[in-house]
Amino acid sequence: MRRPFRATAPIKEGPRVNREIRVPQVQLIDENGENRGVVAILDALAAANEAGLDLVEISPNSTPPVCKILDVGKFKYQSQKKAAEARKNQKTVEIKEIKMRPNIDTHDYEVKMKSMHRFFEEGDKVKVTLRFRGREMAHQDLGVKLLLQVRDETATIAKVESEPRLEGRQMVMVLAPR
Repeated sequence: MRRPFRATAPIKEGPRVNREIRVPQVQLIDENGENRGVVAILDALAAANEAGLDLVEISPNSTPPVCKILDVGKFKYQSQKKAAEARKNQKTVEIKEIKMRPNIDTHDYEVKMKSMHRFFEEGDKVKVTLRFRGREMAHQDLGVKLLLQVRDETATIAKVESEPRLEGRQMVMVLAPR
């Protein structure tokens, strides 16, 4: 004979409402936003019922918990809107990569620096990669000198997040906007 399936109770999202609030006393804020002080849970539920609204636990971690008389549907809708607005306004910092060679020409260098300045203005980090090929590995000092020149030119608008370091056949430095 099979044992009956016992599913665990679903975990409720959001604040506790009405009869889910299981504390003897709460700090009550009425539908007008006025503080009524510490009242018994039954009195708070009666006041919410009288107003035709719900008793919602706003701050469960305080002692006693803060509860407010309001419409739950409207409250959930407003909190969803607030979360969506926060997501819309947040900016993800991207890492843009600029690749160079140790014997880069002055005009090419200037073009790379111009795009680097644009990246910093947009608020992005920049990873400067210097690739060595063949015998250029013997002249790593030229690469270090070039990366230090980049660092000095961008010192006013960017700070060094990771100093120039050698990774295989390339030297890498990360700069972040100030």
